Amino acid sequence: MKYRIWFLIAITLSVALPLALWLHASSGDTAVPFQVMIDSLWNYNPNNVDEVIFREFRLSRTLTAMLAGSALALSGMLMQTLFQNPLAGPYILGINSGASLFVALLLLSGISIGGAQIGIVGSALLGALLSSAFMIFLSGFLRNQISLLLAGMMFGSFTSAIVAILQQVSGAEALKAFTMWSMGTLQQVSFNELSIFSLVVICGILISLFMAKYLNVLVLGEKPARLLGVNILRTRVLVLLAVSILAGVTTAFCGPIAFVGMAVPNLTRLLVKTQQHHLLISLNLLFGALFLLLSDALILQCSEIIPIPLNAFTSLIGAPFILLILLRRVR
Repeated sequence: MKYRIWFLIAITLSVALPLALWLHASSGDTAVPFQVMIDSLWNYNPNNVDEVIFREFRLSRTLTAMLAGSALALSGMLMQTLFQNPLAGPYILGINSGASLFVALLLLSGISIGGAQIGIVGSALLGALLSSAFMIFLSGFLRNQISLLLAGMMFGSFTSAIVAILQQVSGAEALKAFTMWSMGTLQQVSFNELSIFSLVVICGILISLFMAKYLNVLVLGEKPARLLGVNILRTRVLVLLAVSILAGVTTAFCGPIAFVGMAVPNLTRLLVKTQQHHLLISLNLLFGALFLLLSDALILQCSEIIPIPLNAFTSLIGAPFILLILLRRVR
């Protein structure tokens, strides 16, 4: 029975992921011929308008959706394993809050740093990294995961209060720019920036794979894991480092994207009853990419009828799913 489930999952993913890639890449206001897609990949002509549009807008958005979905799903799985809580997510330790604070300081203060997009990405990445470094520093002094969780929540509340004050005193244009960023988008990453995005995500994946055997033991609890020789502090720091890299770079390039990091790991564990983290890491990468590709493809299909912000769409899907998880646990 177990092998049959694995076989069905493998077949489903091998069919669904290429279909989702094609559906997303072909979604939009105008149809793109298949030959143009092929030429933009293998025989790119920068003077061909159709190829430029597909490569810089369609293809870059598709690859961004894959990277962002995989990164958020994996970082959410790491946090749920660390805290042994299905409601834990990649932003629970204030990574999103730190990024939002620095973007708010940039946009709501009227400061201009390079190009608008470069300034936003740089500010968000700096805020995410500094908040992550602060939480990693705190983790060395806090005895258990619950204390770390509470510290992250308090840090998030503190930064949110500062952002609220900045919003109150900012002008209409600055407030609109910050609101648009906070809705999340996959369209702001250029084709050239994808190499940076992918390299950073790969670093986070490699750290996660290195920790997989320790995470397998950590699911037993802190005390049993410590008795079995796991260095809890080092594992905690490495988990926070991986989550900071994955969630931080995604927030920097795409803005905050809700519920992907919380819903996808829960869905994966529902489908696959395993605590082998090598498998969980692989499946979360695939399911995360599939989830965000399909979500954004639906947004693109509905764009002529009603424009739906990415953050709102993932919340509409993710929130009911998490509620079902809670009800299932109560029963």
